[in-house]
Amino acid sequence: MSTFSVRPLLDGRSLPMLLQSDDTDAPLGGALPMLRDTVDRHLIGCGGVVFRGFSLDGPDAFRAFAAAFGHPLLTYEFGSTPRSKVTAGVYTSTEYPPHQHIPLHNEQAYTRDWPMKIWFYCMQPAQEGGETPIADSRAIHRDMPQAIRERFAEKGVMYVRNYGNGLDVDWQDVFGTESKAEVEIYCAAHDIDCEWKDDGELRTRQICQGTARHPVTGEWVWFNQAHLFHVSNLEAEVRESLLDVVGDEMELPRNVFYGDGSPIEDETLATVRGVLDAHKIVFPWQAGDVVMLDNMLTAHARSPFKGPRKVIVAMAEPNHQR
Repeated sequence: MSTFSVRPLLDGRSLPMLLQSDDTDAPLGGALPMLRDTVDRHLIGCGGVVFRGFSLDGPDAFRAFAAAFGHPLLTYEFGSTPRSKVTAGVYTSTEYPPHQHIPLHNEQAYTRDWPMKIWFYCMQPAQEGGETPIADSRAIHRDMPQAIRERFAEKGVMYVRNYGNGLDVDWQDVFGTESKAEVEIYCAAHDIDCEWKDDGELRTRQICQGTARHPVTGEWVWFNQAHLFHVSNLEAEVRESLLDVVGDEMELPRNVFYGDGSPIEDETLATVRGVLDAHKIVFPWQAGDVVMLDNMLTAHARSPFKGPRKVIVAMAEPNHQR
């Protein structure tokens, strides 16, 4: 019977924990019963684990492994970035150009419905870069300046999205339908305000949490994507050009405000980004690695890269914030 070792992947850090097989022929799915207690303990303790040295034969085996944790895999509903379906419940990682950096974020923290678990499977690491940095959302919450933390907790965050027009993802892709009526039903069920504009395109608004409490540990985490959706996330030239095109910050493809509709200050989000960057943990992918994160306890990102890279994603265990 194969065995495995458990240790921190990086010296001096508990996140992530490394579960490494002593037998490279040991199938990851078959090893799960042996690994399960260890995974459950460390996922709540530190927020993320890396499975390394196990055998995993492609997307279908990855899907089966993720599903074996006991929750049906989720579809990518109300997505904010382009992804492609690989197999049932498995998607490509965000399809942004390789030179772009994707900042730290918790998956779908811009909604009231998000997955509690997320898995990444590295089928092919990039020749250079392409890491998936992670960070402790509890520590980010703790180290956020008190005034900012309290403001976000009290007011919440309002996300405004204007779809299509060649500027952002089309609403048909985001909602997975060509039917406006189906979009309206989805939005009503998820507390999303939607309106059809004169040009036939869609605008949505949703007020969501700025911070959140983990349902198992009871700990508070920083849990929003204001720093990603806010216009200050754009380079100055792009921001100016977009505003020239659309004419109003409410017409931008995406923007974010406090929950009461008041603007979030650029300098506030500069501070938020500084705290996030200070907690970033970076490690290189190895082919065959699987990373499993508690999506509330641990944020993730993507580094720019060169050369081919294939990392696929699965999500499970929906959490509903009401």
